[in-house]
Amino acid sequence: MQAVRFHEVGGPEVLRTEDVDQPTPAAGQVRLRVAASAFNAADDGMRGGFLPIPVQLPHVPGYDVSGTVDALGEGVDGIAVGDAVIAFLPMERDGGAAEYVVAPADAVVPAPTTIPLADAAALPSVALTAWQALFDDGQLQAGQRVLVMGAGGVVGKYAIQLAVRAGVHVIATASPRSIDAVRAAGADEVVDHTTTDVREAVSEPVDVLLNLAPIDPEEFAALVPLVRDGGAVVSTTAFMATPSDESRGVRAATVFVLRNRERLAELVSLVDAGALTVEVTRRIPLAELPALHAEASEGRVAGKVVVTVA
Repeated sequence: MQAVRFHEVGGPEVLRTEDVDQPTPAAGQVRLRVAASAFNAADDGMRGGFLPIPVQLPHVPGYDVSGTVDALGEGVDGIAVGDAVIAFLPMERDGGAAEYVVAPADAVVPAPTTIPLADAAALPSVALTAWQALFDDGQLQAGQRVLVMGAGGVVGKYAIQLAVRAGVHVIATASPRSIDAVRAAGADEVVDHTTTDVREAVSEPVDVLLNLAPIDPEEFAALVPLVRDGGAVVSTTAFMATPSDESRGVRAATVFVLRNRERLAELVSLVDAGALTVEVTRRIPLAELPALHAEASEGRVAGKVVVTVA
């Protein structure tokens, strides 16, 4: 089978399209005939060696995947050959930038039926990140308020949809190019952070400040007073500390997304019910993945890109 792999960390040029052996599922695993994998910023970070997730080399990127079950390992039940599924794969293991991939059976859930199977690869880790940030780490509840910094990205738009559905008032910051999309996702208030001071635009305290943007640490800390006493500051930007205010009981949480089969299945059901929109801005064939990594290293990848195989 064909796969895109890197044998050493480095620039996009370390990625190679190679003929490799088809993997065999071990006990508790399934093999998928890949429909698509999704590109994430962490793929760029692991290939470049600046994201501290240990991978065994050579490594196949693409930890979000959709496909069809092709073979079952020993002891797997509840899944059948031919099932259309999605999975958030263990990031340290080989991913879906290949014709076939093995996945832990407990990472696999039925794919949405209302969108193309390839597009479904765009859902797992980013939607799980949004859910975990809002409700696990942020502990948001109906009737509360959240300020989402950097809401124009993929995680931000999932966060808006999920928060609004939960009865949370959403204030979202965005640049002019993404304001319309943020409004369409359902934000109650939208702040153009390029022209408006967010601290002046937020008139009442929020229960959770969710940061999804690489903002200046001092700017981040200056936003903490917007959070009510006993609230939370949650961030996905693990490369910098998440600020808190212990004197007021404002806690800090940094999101490290975790696999959660039950939650992923719930997100799929929301997609099929029309309550959650899966965003795909671009589709490319597997052979173009190295070029996509080159774009990412230059900061030129926007939205969600899926890498189609089948």
